Amino acid sequence: MKISAFSKTYEGRTVLDFPGMELQPGKIYAVIGANGSGKSTFAKILSGILNPDKKGKPLSTGTIGYMPQKNYAYRMSTRKNILLNGKDEARAVRMMDAIQIRHLENKRADKLSGGETARMALVRLMMKSYDLVLLDEPTAAMDMETTLLSEKLIVDYVRETGCALILVTHSLQQARRIADEVWYFHKGALLETGSREKVLYTPERAETRQFLEFYGV
Repeated sequence: MKISAFSKTYEGRTVLDFPGMELQPGKIYAVIGANGSGKSTFAKILSGILNPDKKGKPLSTGTIGYMPQKNYAYRMSTRKNILLNGKDEARAVRMMDAIQIRHLENKRADKLSGGETARMALVRLMMKSYDLVLLDEPTAAMDMETTLLSEKLIVDYVRETGCALILVTHSLQQARRIADEVWYFHKGALLETGSREKVLYTPERAETRQFLEFYGV
């Protein structure tokens, strides 16, 4: 899958300038960078939530699934929320068990905690297969145990569907655990890309090294 180049400008200031990239199926791409580096703007534009500066042909081909930072829950049970994106009840039960929310299936989803809502939203998204999945800080509200369960669900989903998955994350440890490739955004630019080992352990750019040193990787 190819993502075309695009940019985003606010009040004359370019907040994102993406050069375009070719994605390989079955791979997880972790997007890292400081706050304000353009990571969430990138995900929102690619998902269609925001428009780039010049809206012409589609930025990518294929189907896209998107989980934003702030997840939504309808005023119905957790189970019914999940089944809105697919009617395979056996699949829903299997994923609820995997991420430990089966006991919440009859609870009203808009009454869930932040971490529970995130787990519900992740399962709901994964009721369908997509060519590209965008996850924006999917585990930010979760504790260690549920984060690890969610990461396993993400890895298993990519293996099952063969999709390309872009994971926007503030957790360098998470990128180290599950990413195949890492993209480092700096001041709206995609500054460095490569394998997880290359970018996280032997980066070429001084900015990348400084970022990693600050966050202790």
